[in-house]
Amino acid sequence: MKLTFLGTGTSQGVPVIACDCQVCQSKDMHDKRLRSSVMIETNEHCIVIDAGPDFRAQMLRAGVKRIDALLVTHGHKDHIGGLDDIRGFNYVMKKPVDVYATATVSKDIHRDFYYAFADEKYPGVPDMNIHFIEDEAFYIDQLKIQPIPVMHHRLPVMGYRIGSLAYITDCSSISPDSMKLLENLDVLVINALRIKPHISHFNLDQALELAEILKPRKTYLTHISHKLGLHEDVKKILPHNVQQAYDGLVCSLNDDYSGENVV
Repeated sequence: MKLTFLGTGTSQGVPVIACDCQVCQSKDMHDKRLRSSVMIETNEHCIVIDAGPDFRAQMLRAGVKRIDALLVTHGHKDHIGGLDDIRGFNYVMKKPVDVYATATVSKDIHRDFYYAFADEKYPGVPDMNIHFIEDEAFYIDQLKIQPIPVMHHRLPVMGYRIGSLAYITDCSSISPDSMKLLENLDVLVINALRIKPHISHFNLDQALELAEILKPRKTYLTHISHKLGLHEDVKKILPHNVQQAYDGLVCSLNDDYSGENVV
């Protein structure tokens, strides 16, 4: 299994428009972050989690030629705003893109992309099959996907577990039942918005505390804002098995996962 970080930034991305802070003005490419999204590839499948406003740029940068499934965490614009750009895959694959989302998130998608679901569709609109998911595991062919319900302040959000990899973004609290679904991980991807506490996201200390409790072999931090600090500065204070993810980071997972990364 291969994990590619397509974007690791928060809702505004990094740099933030009109911001003069040292992170936004940094020349280090590790400090350039598109909106959060990942791609998970197995021998048979290519799965993308979330399609925010940077989806087109992410697909082009990663050279993606097909998507077998698009999993959606929640309906905020930085996670669904790029769904219109699945049209390229519709054209190449000659079929709709399979999108997996809760009934509530499906309503958000229908609202934002109403023209894709009209009775009389304009030629060339995005074509998607929305599959409703709940808390129970589901399968894409033989691949098991386990939704992980978490809370984004008062908004329910879905994380996802595939094998020994779990991806959670936009999270401020996790229930005991969901914590059980996160046991025995090789890789945990979790949001760490900034240094100071935040009402709807884990801050750095909370993300590190979660990693200490769950004890995955490797933890990657994502959904990072400019207020976390410069990549190189934060890198120096992290435990050995915790790493800031960055756009374009690729890691391979297998039964003998070593935590090594290939960029």
